[in-house]
Amino acid sequence: MLVAAVVALLVAMALALTRAFMGPRLYNRILAINVFGTKTVLFIAVLGTISGRSYIFEIALLYALVNFVTTIAVLRLTHLEELLPEPGEGKAA
Repeated sequence: MLVAAVVALLVAMALALTRAFMGPRLYNRILAINVFGTKTVLFIAVLGTISGRSYIFEIALLYALVNFVTTIAVLRLTHLEELLPEPGEGKAA
């Protein structure tokens, strides 16, 4: 049963990577990378269950936090031009 979960997660991760490489827009690619990270966390958790080592769940939790912070940072950087004023804007004439 857990082997089927591992196979299903690997297929979902492959599909997410496909969307990341073929995505029509930047937002689709960022979302696909975030989905890939989430599936990776699930994959690590299932492997922890299969192996019976409880410390692997802490690694999965740490990876989930890094994935979340990285996604937020990338989204902020991609929308940085919206936050910055135009070169001639904001100057007193």
